[in-house]
Amino acid sequence: MARTIAERADVIPALAETFREYGFEGASLSVIGEKTGLGRGSLYHFFPGGKEEMATAVLQHIDAWFEERIYRPLRQSDDPQAAISTMCRAVSDYFHSGCRVCIVGAFALDNVRDRFASAILDYFAVWKSSLATALQKAGHEQDQAIDLAEEAVANIQGALVLARALNDPATFERAMIRIEKRLL
Repeated sequence: MARTIAERADVIPALAETFREYGFEGASLSVIGEKTGLGRGSLYHFFPGGKEEMATAVLQHIDAWFEERIYRPLRQSDDPQAAISTMCRAVSDYFHSGCRVCIVGAFALDNVRDRFASAILDYFAVWKSSLATALQKAGHEQDQAIDLAEEAVANIQGALVLARALNDPATFERAMIRIEKRLL
C-alpha cells in the first residue's frame, strides 16, 4: 500500500537501505516502491530523474552526514586525538558495527562507478584528507599522516567487506579497535 510522504528528504533513508540491500542495478523501481512504500508517481514526483537521481540524493545525504560528523570535526577540532576517537565510534555506529554495507564503496566496485565517479572520489578523498589533517595536528609529519589516513580508510572498508563475508560483525569491531590504536 502506498503511503504519503510530505518531503523528498523523508524517503532518502529508505532509498539508502534499498540500495544497500539490492545494489543500484538490483534496486528496480518495483523494489524501490515496495521498500519505500511509495508508488511510481510519488517516486517520480520527488525524483523526476528516476533511479539515478535517487542514488545521487542518497550519496549527497551520505556526504552531508560524513561532513557533519566525520570530516569537519577531524579538520577543525582543537583536540585531534579526541576527533579521531570520535570518528572511530561514529564510523562503527554508522555502519552498525559492520552489519551495514558502505553504499559508496559498493557503488565504487559496481558497474555504476563511472556514473557516480565524482561522489565516490570525493567521499574517499575528503575522508583521507580530513583524517590526515587531524593526524598532522596530532604531531605526525605530512607524508606519514597521509599514509596513516589512507591505511585507516582502506582498513575500514576492508573490515566492512570481511565482516559481511564472514557474517561476523565482531570482525569489524576488532578492526575498528586496531585502527583507532594505530591512529592514536
